[in-house]
Amino acid sequence: MKISTIGLDIAKTMFQVHGVDDAGHAVLRRQLRRGAVLRFFTGLAPCLVGIEACCTAHYWARELTGLGHEVRLVPPSYVKAYVKRGKNDAVDAEAICEAVTRPNMRFVPVKSVGQQAALVPHRVRDVLIRQRTMLINVLRSQMAEFGVIAAKGRRKTGDLVAVLHDAEERRIPAPARAMLLELAGAITALEPRIAGTETVMVAAVRRDPVARLLTTIPGVGPITASAMTAAVGDPGRFRNGRHFAAWLGLVAKQNSTGGKPRLGRISKMGDRYLRKLLVLGATSSLRRVRGDQTPLAAWTRRLLERRPARLVTVALANKTARIVWAVMAHGEVYRADAAAA
Repeated sequence: MKISTIGLDIAKTMFQVHGVDDAGHAVLRRQLRRGAVLRFFTGLAPCLVGIEACCTAHYWARELTGLGHEVRLVPPSYVKAYVKRGKNDAVDAEAICEAVTRPNMRFVPVKSVGQQAALVPHRVRDVLIRQRTMLINVLRSQMAEFGVIAAKGRRKTGDLVAVLHDAEERRIPAPARAMLLELAGAITALEPRIAGTETVMVAAVRRDPVARLLTTIPGVGPITASAMTAAVGDPGRFRNGRHFAAWLGLVAKQNSTGGKPRLGRISKMGDRYLRKLLVLGATSSLRRVRGDQTPLAAWTRRLLERRPARLVTVALANKTARIVWAVMAHGEVYRADAAAA
């Protein structure tokens, strides 16, 4: 039995294997427990292995590559087109095996251990910020029930906490006050934890020469630079800056037919976290564009004269993404004159 290609549907405990020979005939269909996966591939001749680019996929890709196999990660949305009927692990493994052999298929590069380790502070910070936002919203809503409100913004939450600590305040009953103080304490406890993750990111940027180059770009700070170097890896896999921006989903989504181009909102494909960081950085740059005399600021002001601010923000994020690729690909410091050209 000569197996040339395998589709591996990974899971937490049970893995499904679908193997075909050089002619494309199915010669292997079986289930493996997690502990038997590496033993099975160790006794197998080197072959092409396709895996959906989902949770734990990069770990298994590194392990199987170490055993001599060629591993390719396929985006789940691209595998879906090859599912014939129904939905189970065997059908998914067969679809992966079919998709990985397509000549025009696009694959996800396998991340190294260092890349994934560098992204851990970003994931932790993102979770802590979402927890803080949830707690602040609960505090605001519960105090509003007693007629106590504060202005918008996270920094204005301190006004609500001050009301809770005010002994003369009678609007909030004692039992509710005790519970809301617990909530305020949880919010306060999150602040140093979030700051700690940001300290780790800044230290990583100082050690990385490419990340330091990225911080010279307007709208790109240490957090964005750290995320870009860890998530993108090799910029050479992108043909140009336009290809990189499209990979991030910062291009218009097309619904064209009959030779009539129809462009809509941005596609929102690719890494949502990187796209969010670029849009936030562009929003921050938009606030300082009035007093800036650089060519990029002049381009932004001209665009603001005929387009809404939010659209300009996304356009600026697209331009920033192209600049990020150019800086990473060429290893040069950001130059305002080159960006304008």
